[in-house]
Amino acid sequence: MSDPSARPRIFLVVVDDSEEMRVALRYAALRARHTGGRLALLYVIEPSDLQQWIAIETLMREERREAAEALLLKLSSEVADLCGSLPILHIREGRRRDELLALLEEEPDISVLVLAAGTGAEGPGPLVTHLVGKMSGKMRVPVTVVPGSLSDAQIAALA
Repeated sequence: MSDPSARPRIFLVVVDDSEEMRVALRYAALRARHTGGRLALLYVIEPSDLQQWIAIETLMREERREAAEALLLKLSSEVADLCGSLPILHIREGRRRDELLALLEEEPDISVLVLAAGTGAEGPGPLVTHLVGKMSGKMRVPVTVVPGSLSDAQIAALA
């Protein structure tokens, strides 16, 4: 059996279209670089409300998958520049929270989940609220919540 301490730390970032996700991505990539770790990206394609229209739903799912792949390809390049290696990519379909928890259970090499808190009046975001609140004692990995308003210079100083 291999020594688990010899494996690189894997930092997981959940990808979405929020500004704060870019903060989590940059922080995690720099932490991975400084600790000899790797970065993993999870993009979850959420189901639409058009399930009664199968043909339309199928087309929309294909379009969302293509968009997810394009975004992850773009982010992979940015991550490689920041941490020196390409990230591990995960694309899943379902509810974001459910798919995240399932991935964490299925991938024991994931060491740290990095999220950024939203900066708006609506609070830190539903994923942060759920994982840091209700699920905090049940998580298999530490959750690092980065303030979504950090500048690149602040992130570099912390990472």
